[in-house]
Parts: sequence; C-alpha cells; structure tokens
Amino acid sequence: MEFRLDLIETKIEFFEAYDLKTLERQIDQQIEINKALLLDVHSVTHQATFNPLSEKMHYSAVVHFKAKR
Repeated sequence: MEFRLDLIETKIEFFEAYDLKTLERQIDQQIEINKALLLDVHSVTHQATFNPLSEKMHYSAVVHFKAKR
C-alpha cells in the first residue's frame, strides 16, 4: 500500500459581499484555514462597483495563496 502526500503549491479564491466588513471577515477566515495548509497570501486584488439592480455597492476580491517556502 502506497501513501502519498501532495502539497498544494498555489490556490486562488474569489470572494464577494455587499459591505467591506463582510468581505474582510470572509478573507480573514479563509487565511486562517489556509494557514493549516501551509499557504500564505501572495497577492490580493479587489474591486468595488455599484449594482443598479440592488442599488448597493458590490465588493469583490481575488486572493492568491502560495505555499510557504
């Protein structure tokens, strides 16, 4: 029987919310989860746009995680 572990080298996750506090909380929670997988934040890209249908701001972010070296 062969037992093999493969490490995750890179991971990209997408987040969205209607307020910045919620978006920040989602990202912080995922950072803590990914620490257990030995992943650090490599980069964060974010964007805010007005949604005319809901008449609210819509915030989104892309977080790129990479393996700790």
